[in-house]
Amino acid sequence: MSPTFSADRFSAIFRKSESSRARLEPRWRGESKPKDPYPTTDSSAHRGKGLCGLKACSTLAWFTILLALAGCRQDMHDQPRFKPLAESDFYSDLRSARPPVEGTVARGQLREDSYLYTGKMGNNPGDYMPFPVTTEVLARGQQRYDIYCAPCHSRVGDGNGVIPSRGFPRKPPSYHIERLRKAPLGYFFDVITNGFGSMPDYSSQIEPRDRWAIVAYVRALQLSQDATAADVPAGQKVPSEPPRFEELGSGATLPVVENKPAHEEPK
Repeated sequence: MSPTFSADRFSAIFRKSESSRARLEPRWRGESKPKDPYPTTDSSAHRGKGLCGLKACSTLAWFTILLALAGCRQDMHDQPRFKPLAESDFYSDLRSARPPVEGTVARGQLREDSYLYTGKMGNNPGDYMPFPVTTEVLARGQQRYDIYCAPCHSRVGDGNGVIPSRGFPRKPPSYHIERLRKAPLGYFFDVITNGFGSMPDYSSQIEPRDRWAIVAYVRALQLSQDATAADVPAGQKVPSEPPRFEELGSGATLPVVENKPAHEEPK
């Protein structure tokens, strides 16, 4: 049989449990509950606050990303264009690469002094230097000549350089033949610029002013190999006296040339 409970019996059990709890917590009745010396963190409250902060940060991040993507258009990447040297039906000559506008001059390429860059007056080579010839110009011309010209033309310009002597099939002419002694200065400049025969051009290696410096030095070489006694300044001998050395030097040092006093007359 299942047990039955009357109302009176239920009330008695409830009163008994209330009295037991009153005996266990007599000090708290009518008073505030003492503070716990070791309080525990309310994890649910903090968790709620953290979730709200994270959600706000996530929203802000997504808003920033969408704002950045709105400005990232692909117009510059996917713009209509032609591949280099591709055919184009838009132009009558079917070329997509268009020539520069007539009269266009690149920066640094104005070249108002045409003689400086061509060595020609009209269609004929000129016979004058576009700037004064100084000792510095001749020294620069000698340096450039020894680098670019001497391997074939030799140091004295007679055409017996190292390259022809080692089997090059074409020997360059000597600068001291009658034809080249009478050649105008612009002729040499034009040959250096555009090449001649088996000689390539040196326009990319040697700038225009250095080409003129080489031309001046070539003319000095021609004068040195075809000079007469009348061309020698007064007080100098032909040939000149050999230098005297204060120190002969060693394999690791260069000889030191003796300097003559300015007032000393050559013997």
